[in-house]
Amino acid sequence: MKRSIVIAIDGTSASGKSTNAKLVAKAFDFVYADTGAMYRTLAWHCLQKKVDVHDPKAVAALCRRWKTSLECVGGSIRLLVDGYFPEREIRTAETSAAVPHVAAVPQVRDWMKKKQRECVRFGNLVMEGRDIGSNVFPDTEFKFYLDASLDERSRRRAAEGVQENLAARDQRDSQRATAPLMIPLGAIVINNSRMTAAETSGTIIEEIKKRLPETR
Repeated sequence: MKRSIVIAIDGTSASGKSTNAKLVAKAFDFVYADTGAMYRTLAWHCLQKKVDVHDPKAVAALCRRWKTSLECVGGSIRLLVDGYFPEREIRTAETSAAVPHVAAVPQVRDWMKKKQRECVRFGNLVMEGRDIGSNVFPDTEFKFYLDASLDERSRRRAAEGVQENLAARDQRDSQRATAPLMIPLGAIVINNSRMTAAETSGTIIEEIKKRLPETR
């Protein structure tokens, strides 16, 4: 059985991971997986169930027992809870504020790693997140790490109508005990502060083409 190809795109908040991962997935006709949405789904579920997101034991307990499934719709992978995908609910300010606390729980990250690895059953993947190349698929040959200046990332967030302390988020993500945000071993680092999405994705696509003879 042929192994699925996994393209890992990690990076800081507002570094363009989602936009560029989607463009790369479209270029190669690969399936797109947003792992951040999976953490958001758990955060939303905690809020729905009135679980204190500041209580790691309570969050871990809920993660052990929630009923989930994966589905692929339109080339994108979704994590469903009781057969439902909370597409809009996971993008609210309340959910966004809860995500870093939920994502820092070691048992949650272990659960997510197993679930994210299951995504290969849908075929070749472009998976974006904060620990894909370092923790979820450390053996993949295709690792990219996106970053941009704090000012540029803050500008991008503001343009989306979101006010977020990115410096604090960066610190939390990089200092958590389990699977911290870091540049994966062997990853190609792209600072896209002065690059468009087309330029960033184009750089990634060209690098992948060099390593995949059949795409030339």
